[in-house]
Amino acid sequence: MTGPVRVLVADDQALLRGSFRALIETAPGLTAVGEAATGAETVELARTLRPDVVLMDVRMPRMDGIEATRQISRTPETADVRVLILTMFDLDAYVFSALHAGAAGFLLKDTPPADLLAAVHTIAAGESLLAPTVTRRLIAEFTRHPRPGRPVPRRLEHVTERERQVLTLIARGLSNTEIAEHLHLSLATVKTYVGRLLGKLQARDRAQLVIVAYETGLITAAR
Repeated sequence: MTGPVRVLVADDQALLRGSFRALIETAPGLTAVGEAATGAETVELARTLRPDVVLMDVRMPRMDGIEATRQISRTPETADVRVLILTMFDLDAYVFSALHAGAAGFLLKDTPPADLLAAVHTIAAGESLLAPTVTRRLIAEFTRHPRPGRPVPRRLEHVTERERQVLTLIARGLSNTEIAEHLHLSLATVKTYVGRLLGKLQARDRAQLVIVAYETGLITAAR
């Protein structure tokens, strides 16, 4: 990416919006291109401003952050816009709903400023921000409430056994380095498998691969 990462700040509280914008504006390599106070406004500004990353609040009037994320990620003209969900609430329902809607990451609003700025750069670079603690909660949620009727063979029919192993480890929250160590592969080989999985499963990023693993039942079967 050339030039600074362009960030849209979406939060219904003016004080928080201003704080996030000030933080972004003082960080090297980042610039704030706009602010939104509602979900509907966020979707509209995403279309007109085309930011690289949206810092998205969950609870907003006139469309919540989850629905705004869904509309941004599923509209062709904004499909490349990356969404980083910010919330005060560390709840399983929010985590899953945000990722399933197309978010590339999930952070609490009390995250240290340096970690938040690093997360924006990570998201902008095309990676997902999915900590092992988050994936463990998601796995537990799917174990308690399995979702029947998913076409497992059809969705994964072109995925090789080794790729399934990699996908399972991704869904458990392992990094590429940890996967390489676990499967006794080189890091470059693991990256190749991840790239193949993204293509075969039509996933935007690593977070979406995790969702595929849950929805097809692969992670449940591997536990």
